[in-house]
Amino acid sequence: MKCPRCDSETIKTISTSPVPGVWEYYGCTTCQYSWRSTEHPVVHGRFKIKPEDIDKLPILPPIPPLEK
Repeated sequence: MKCPRCDSETIKTISTSPVPGVWEYYGCTTCQYSWRSTEHPVVHGRFKIKPEDIDKLPILPPIPPLEK
């Protein structure tokens, strides 16, 4: 199985349905994308990512604390 976002094969099963065999929840350990087995994820070309580009992405700034 490949990640729909980065095409990596570093997929792990994160969770399974309480009723056995209904669904599984998968996650990519390369790009952190996740999806359920009941979905047919299609990632639009502009949202695809190459694993070698992940380290080059900008880091989002932290959310400042709420003002009281």
